[in-house]
Amino acid sequence: MSGTIGRKLSNVWLRICVAIILFMHSIPGMLSGDIQSFGRDYLDKIGFAPFGVFLAWCIKLAHIFCIVALLTNIRLNIASSIMMLILVLGIIMVHRHEGWYVVGGGTNGVEFNLLLIAAFIQIMADNNHRNNAK
Repeated sequence: MSGTIGRKLSNVWLRICVAIILFMHSIPGMLSGDIQSFGRDYLDKIGFAPFGVFLAWCIKLAHIFCIVALLTNIRLNIASSIMMLILVLGIIMVHRHEGWYVVGGGTNGVEFNLLLIAAFIQIMADNNHRNNAK
């Protein structure tokens, strides 16, 4: 397999995997009511009242926008930038207090957010490389 084809396939595979992760992190919460709980019970209480539920829905709708961008290969830089902002804010507001590990040596840590940020950086780099090659 040539380097160009391998690079394209690995980029597609990475985008599909990240889209699946975002789908599983957003759609079940939309259906279960967890978004309202996150907005009301967490965001409102840390100072975002009365906009906590609205912000929680904005975050999940950003996930949906990013899923569409990842699967259609359109607006990748915008979607990736938005998601990285959300992930960094998640680290600052939630995960840094819990330590490094998501599971194992702890829970709810920063490691998964950091991995997703790295994935979005790679997606953006590949997208910029593709656009510059045109």
